[in-house]
Amino acid sequence: MQNNSDTFLIQLQNHIQVLEQSNRVYEDKIQVSEEKICVLEEKNKYLEFQLKELRRLIYGAKRERFVSNAAVNQLTLPFEVEQTTESVSATETISYTREKAKKRNHPGRIDFPSHLPVVEIHIQPEQSTEGLVCIGQEITTELEYDPGKLFLNKYIRNKYALPNGDGILIGELPSRPIEKGIPGPGLLSNIFVEKFVDHLPFYRQIERFRREGINLTASTIDSWTTQIADLIEPLYDNLKRQVLGQGYLQVDETPIRVLDKTKKGTTHQGYYWVYNAPLQNAVFYDYQQGRGREGPAKLLENFKGYLQTDGYSVYDWFARQPGITHVGCMAHARRYFEKALSYDAQKAGQVMLKIQKIYAVEREARE
Repeated sequence: MQNNSDTFLIQLQNHIQVLEQSNRVYEDKIQVSEEKICVLEEKNKYLEFQLKELRRLIYGAKRERFVSNAAVNQLTLPFEVEQTTESVSATETISYTREKAKKRNHPGRIDFPSHLPVVEIHIQPEQSTEGLVCIGQEITTELEYDPGKLFLNKYIRNKYALPNGDGILIGELPSRPIEKGIPGPGLLSNIFVEKFVDHLPFYRQIERFRREGINLTASTIDSWTTQIADLIEPLYDNLKRQVLGQGYLQVDETPIRVLDKTKKGTTHQGYYWVYNAPLQNAVFYDYQQGRGREGPAKLLENFKGYLQTDGYSVYDWFARQPGITHVGCMAHARRYFEKALSYDAQKAGQVMLKIQKIYAVEREARE
């Protein structure tokens, strides 16, 4: 009888060991499954995020505007005694104060600058006014435009023969931007302003000149541009020295397609590097063929102060240079929290509110 009991006990222990082994196997499988589920959940969240971003880019507003709950709550003040909230359905009443619309001035009433010439046009009734007494006037002001007109300057210089055959006396021509060239300074200034300020391409300016009966070629205007660029290069160098001499700079780079001289009709990628001194409201551009640090490193070799950039890795090198304090861009940092609002509005909203307060201080300081 004892042997039977021992045998049963051994079998039971073996069975328990088998069950324990099976249990450990299942626990391992469960753990692996849970890890897979976590990975899939993270992947699903990432895909949802990508989908929302794509939908926002296609259908949504591009402006990253944030209105905090704190700002919304400022519309009503909590004078009432706080009541205990019960989990029952109730009709929510929203109250607000409507501000009386301010009376706007008539959109046509603007103050004209005093330097504008005034052409008075007097209009009399068609009927006879003989024997009538004028009791007043009605004045209607109309803003008009007379398109810029081309004209020719002819410099006529009399030549005088000096006595005893000592030569000829003649007045000197005034200094001109392009010696022996056709364009005057006013014409060149207008071409440059329309191109680089108003962003009117040269080919459109050529078409407009053609309507005036002046046939200019693209190569002619390109030649003028090159010569004037050389002429004003000292001004550019002076501007560059002023900007780089400040203690706070903002630097950024932007791509631009550049015509390739070696292959007609093709372009290559170039970069405009922007150097902005915000406190002085001064900025200059530097062109580089690449996006590496070689260009800015040369320009900033003597710079000391605060250098503000985005998170591009090239700028990390400047953070290690003596005398340079590298600061980030709040707009770029804010963007990540703005995107996170749909996933964790409470945490992301707290950061957004702090950034909003920083912007308010910055706006006040700027004003």
